[in-house]
Parts: sequence; C-alpha cells; structure tokens
Amino acid sequence: MLAVLLLGMAAWSVLRSSSSEPTPATPGIAATPGDASRESIALELPPPMAPDAPPTPAATQQYPDFLPPEAIDTLGLIARGGPYPHRQDDGVFGNRERRLPQQPRGYYREYTVETPGSRDRGARRIVTGGRPPVEYFYTDDHYQSFRRFTLDGPETQR
Repeated sequence: MLAVLLLGMAAWSVLRSSSSEPTPATPGIAATPGDASRESIALELPPPMAPDAPPTPAATQQYPDFLPPEAIDTLGLIARGGPYPHRQDDGVFGNRERRLPQQPRGYYREYTVETPGSRDRGARRIVTGGRPPVEYFYTDDHYQSFRRFTLDGPETQR
C-alpha cells in the first residue's frame, strides 16, 4: 500500500513539473508570468463601506452629563458586544435589592465602568435591561442608587 502511495506521489510530481504553465504551490500565491522563480501574493481587499452605512453609536449619541468618560467607553463595548475587560461583565444582574423595576431573571446585565486609580473593579457600573438593551442605569455607589438614562440624555434617579 505504501509503495502505491509513493508511486502515485512521484507520478503527480513528474506531471506537475512537466506542465507548461507554472502553478501556485500555496493558495493565495500566484506565480508571476515570465519568471517562475518569483512569486507574488494575491491580496484580497475587503469590500468598501457602503456610502449609506450608519455612523457608529458614539458619533451620534448624546450622553447625560453625569456619566464619566469611562462610562462612554463601556457603552461602546456594550454596543459592539465586547470583548469586556472583566469576566463579570455581561453577567446577569440579579436586582436582589429591588432598586430597579421588577423583571424576569436574566433581563438585567451589568458592566464595569473603570475607575481610574482603583485596584479592583471599583463601585461604578452600567446595568442594562433587555437583549439588545432597551433600558440603561448607572450607579457609582455599587448598586445603592441608580440613575436611569437613555442614549439621548438623563431621565430619572432611583
């Protein structure tokens, strides 16, 4: 069986080398006509963005004044679906203190808002409601109080 395999590989090699046109050895590499010793890489460019593509959320949103700049960064991560810097981010927020409106388990998700100089996650969070999010809440005191907001401006404090 091994002899048949070796014989087949040898025959294939002879046929390949006797071909009048050079053939690429690797997909995506094309031989340059007239010079079989040089190869060029065939690049595939992504299609251009459509002229009517929607702008990014950060470019079109107005955020409430009480949100720190790090919260805007967190909202960008949420809009893109991550990746998140902390393993707890995008985890279910249980609302055990019942400071947010009652919803089924899994409705609320929490995300860390970085606190400059903090050695841990700090006390700041954004909690969203719905998948995709339809409600947004900000806390800077580790769930003791929340400020509800929309991506167009502030709403209420809880």
